[in-house]
Amino acid sequence: MLLYFLYEIGIYLSNHLPLGACYRIACFLADMHYFFYTMERDAVKENLKVILNNSLKDDELEIMTRNVFRNFAKYLVDFFRFSKIDADYLKDCVKLDGLSNIDDALKKGRGVIILSAHIGNWELGGFALGKLGYPINAVVLTHKEDRINDFFINQRALGNFKSIEMGASLRGCYSALRNNELLALLGDRNFSASGLTMEFFGRPVLLPKGPGALSVRTGAAIVCGYMVRQKDGTYRINFEKPIYPRQGALEDAAAIEVTREYLTSMERCLREYPDQWFVFKYFWGDN
Repeated sequence: MLLYFLYEIGIYLSNHLPLGACYRIACFLADMHYFFYTMERDAVKENLKVILNNSLKDDELEIMTRNVFRNFAKYLVDFFRFSKIDADYLKDCVKLDGLSNIDDALKKGRGVIILSAHIGNWELGGFALGKLGYPINAVVLTHKEDRINDFFINQRALGNFKSIEMGASLRGCYSALRNNELLALLGDRNFSASGLTMEFFGRPVLLPKGPGALSVRTGAAIVCGYMVRQKDGTYRINFEKPIYPRQGALEDAAAIEVTREYLTSMERCLREYPDQWFVFKYFWGDN
């Protein structure tokens, strides 16, 4: 109940105040979160140390850690304001590069897996593709409180993309790919009962096996893309060259190869934008 009330306040302020004012309030609240929630703050620090190979001084690490909290707060403001996004905003504030890579993969007729991570504003990436007319579906977590869950589903629907909730995701995933549609997945957090242990930044961690397995079983290409905030406050996403599963290989081996390839892409992005990766627990522990 309290969480829903806080969401209601955030939604109201985000849609009734100027964007700059919303960001300032969000950053203030993010600083409070950073200060009081020491376990999450320490977890983010440890994650940054791994990503950047302990290259930051203590004061630099403090600044970057605080920026993670602030950038996440700004992401929430942007998500709350989806109803205000129109063609002019997308033209002026959202740059999409590499759309031809999606188009080329769709020509195969097997759908495309858009692979991203909890970085920048992944929701806005799906929103933008939906507004451009791409048939897009996204596998999403179900929130425990129904009203919050309904809000998130409705926000995504504003961008013409369909939510496939985790509990019934497999059938919906196969259906989307059979229909030659886009299927958006996040490949950096494992929320299932099983997963795939892979090296990520040189350390073993349990990651979702769904993207690689779906690609191998359906023949769908994986196209990586990460919607990241730029210094001027705009967003940019680059859709990379399609990753195709190796033909004739055993399913498990082929899925591991595909996963390794997109993890390499993800590592590049996280090294470039470490303060936009929103994971607030130690990633290489029990994630």
